[in-house]
Amino acid sequence: MFFTRYTDFQGRSRRSEYWWVVLFNLLVMLVLGLLLVTLGGFNPETGAMGPLAYVFFVIIGLYGLGIIIPSIALFVRRLHDINQTGWIYLGLVIAGFIPFINFLASIAQIVIACIPGTVGPNKYGPDPKNPGAGNADVFA
Repeated sequence: MFFTRYTDFQGRSRRSEYWWVVLFNLLVMLVLGLLLVTLGGFNPETGAMGPLAYVFFVIIGLYGLGIIIPSIALFVRRLHDINQTGWIYLGLVIAGFIPFINFLASIAQIVIACIPGTVGPNKYGPDPKNPGAGNADVFA
């Protein structure tokens, strides 16, 4: 779902979708970091790196660049799930550049990601947990 809705800033995303992506990205970065340290010839005492370390740095950088836009889109959809505007994310990013406030912005982002979505449809779309909920039975 993460890469299929690469630039989709519309709709809603569940908490599970968000946290599975966070876990996957964390594991990928952890594996790439371990490969950098073990196979890259990185010497922490001298700071010297082997030629393979530069390859791993490029791979880590390209992966990081590749997930920026889908991560922003996912968090905006997560905000939509709790019936908030996606522009809040811009405020959190700007707050991230202000010393001491950046810690609070990070905590706020984690809290937002943990809040359960609104039950039933909201102004951003149907409930991703139960898409049919909220439909009125016209012929009942």
